[in-house]
Parts: sequence; structure tokens; C-alpha cells
Amino acid sequence: MAQPKEANSKIAVYPGSFDPFTNGHLDVVDRALGIFDRLIVAVAANPEKRQPLFTVDERVHLITASLNGRDRAEVATYTGLTVEFARSRGARTLVKGLRAYSDFDAELQQALMNRKLAPDIHTVFLMSGFAHIFVSSSILKDIASYGGKVSDLVPPPVARALKEKFR
Repeated sequence: MAQPKEANSKIAVYPGSFDPFTNGHLDVVDRALGIFDRLIVAVAANPEKRQPLFTVDERVHLITASLNGRDRAEVATYTGLTVEFARSRGARTLVKGLRAYSDFDAELQQALMNRKLAPDIHTVFLMSGFAHIFVSSSILKDIASYGGKVSDLVPPPVARALKEKFR
């Protein structure tokens, strides 16, 4: 279990399914790295959720490749409660990206429940940049499945992987 190098090091967890990881996700990573000393991109490995396009291992590999040069970011997987994972990694903040009001409604409910479960863990919402506000993983998968161009919406490793998946 990785612990902060300094007692007051600011570590945050950015949880999600990331199926697939988009430029909007990368934008949130960069914004979070401007605030926190370390960021853990936490890939949820929940077997009860709908069948993902990419396996957990594939998502970890693609995100790691997409984070090239971002030394203060790491990728990890977890199961169970997000707040418990954050606590186990020495993080006191969860980072959630928002694109639209509909995201806020769902994320607010989750943040309030997380606060109930773990009052010591805070949630910070970061708005996606305007260039990424309309992009969602499900829309990307749909476009890619029909051979549409998504290379300007996802990091290059993800674009290659999507092309391969739908070949």
C-alpha cells in the first residue's frame, strides 16, 4: 500500500469505469494534477456492471499509456467502496469530472452517499473543457463500432485499441 511521502501530501483518487478512457478524462486528470500532489486514476472492477468493451487489464494498460509523462499520476484497480479504496491509498479527496447538468445530478447523489459513508473523504467536481463536453464513452463506442472517426476524441493508444476492437 503506497503511502504519501510527506504527511501533508495531497493525494486524490479519480474513480471510474473508463470504458474507454477519453480526452475528456485526460483533461480532468490534467486539471486535478494542477491541484493535487498525486492522482490515482482508479479503474472500477465491478463484475456486476454491464459487460464492458475493454477488460480491466486492457483499460489499465490504455490509461497508463495515455498518461505518458504525467509522473504524479498512477493507475490502479479496485473493487468495493470507492471511499474505502481512497482511504487505503492515503487519499482524502475524490475527483469527479462533470460535462453537463445530468452528470451533476447523478454525481451529487453519489458524493452525498460517500460523505455519509466517509465524512473524512471529500469530493471535488472538475468541469471538463468545452472541447470535451459532448463526449461520452458510450457515444464513442457507438461511433467506433460503425467505423467512425474518434481519433480526435481519445488518446492515441485508445484510438488504436478501438479500431482493433471493431475491426
